Amino acid sequence: MIRFEHVTKRYADGTTAVDDLSFEVAEGELVTLVGPSGCGKTTTMKMVNRLIEPSEGRIFLDGDDISAIDPVQLRRRIGYVIQQVGLFPHRTVLENTATVPHLLGWKRQKGRARAAELLDLVGLDPSVYGDRYPEQLSGGQRQRVGVARALAADPPVLLMDEPFGAVDPVVREHLQNEFLKLQEQVRKTVLFVTHDIEEAVRLGDRIAVYGQGSIEQFDTPATVLGAPATGYVADFVGADRGLKRLSVTPVEESDLDHPPVVHLDDPLATATERLRAEGARWAVVLDGDERLHGWIPADGTRTGAKGTVRDHARRMEAWLPLGAPLKQAFATMLQHDAGWIAVIDEAGEGRFLGVLTPARLHEALRRSVGADGRSVPRAEFEVESVAGAAGI
Repeated sequence: MIRFEHVTKRYADGTTAVDDLSFEVAEGELVTLVGPSGCGKTTTMKMVNRLIEPSEGRIFLDGDDISAIDPVQLRRRIGYVIQQVGLFPHRTVLENTATVPHLLGWKRQKGRARAAELLDLVGLDPSVYGDRYPEQLSGGQRQRVGVARALAADPPVLLMDEPFGAVDPVVREHLQNEFLKLQEQVRKTVLFVTHDIEEAVRLGDRIAVYGQGSIEQFDTPATVLGAPATGYVADFVGADRGLKRLSVTPVEESDLDHPPVVHLDDPLATATERLRAEGARWAVVLDGDERLHGWIPADGTRTGAKGTVRDHARRMEAWLPLGAPLKQAFATMLQHDAGWIAVIDEAGEGRFLGVLTPARLHEALRRSVGADGRSVPRAEFEVESVAGAAGI
């Protein structure tokens, strides 16, 4: 979708902002450009929509050399989100969001309908916020409007220049979560500029780590953290990169143990016999559809106890979906002081797959050191009680 071929930007004073860049961004991919101030990442991004012209080399958008495209027409094909948002203060939220459709000659009703659709998509009810002005919004709400405006004409490419850098850390994390969920729906090709390695790791399918005007490493978050290409990259990502790997290494089925399983309507005697046969101190309890319900300890199945497993099952507090990051698994264990965590299918149907123990968690982290580059799906995983997952 976006291809740089030997691109250099040299200013009149002799400063080389970007030197001989060659890389490609696939359709639907989110690539984060990360590095210190003045390293050339924003210059790189601005050359895509020709706010800055390269001195040498060529840039292609969907196979077309952008130097042959009228700059104004080019920019209307590309969404652009900046830190300062840049909303028009005299226009309502709905009018701001419909700016590009209006410039493209859309009929007013069609543009406003599209704007309302996008506002709803970014979590702003158009019936509540549509007629407000930018000064009546919080910083986080203005950023949401900025993203909605950039998407209004359904551009294939989205350029984002530190869009969440001006809001406080709590709002910033919330906006990151929302953007990841949004990207899962719209699948735009995104160049995202940031100076924050944690943001780059969290959001990017791949990361371009900039030195001074050049890319030191271009790879998946897992590989950048697990195998820095240079000493510069290792220093930039930090001495705690082992901990950062927890955020990009997913829980896999091979990480799971498989304890005894019983079902809600099993006689208690069945659970007693199964635990005794396997020498286990507890069993996972499932419903008739193999969905996670809870667990039952060995002392709850003591000889002579009556009824079914349902009568003695306990609530499951610690669980997460397959594919969730190891960081979430570790946090869940600490939160619930748990010796194991139940893992369910990613589809959200609550189907039980196995359990993750501290020993297996440690093995998974060691596996990530030699990771093949696979990272966690970027949609945010939420930790809930199993009651919420299984409808109990």
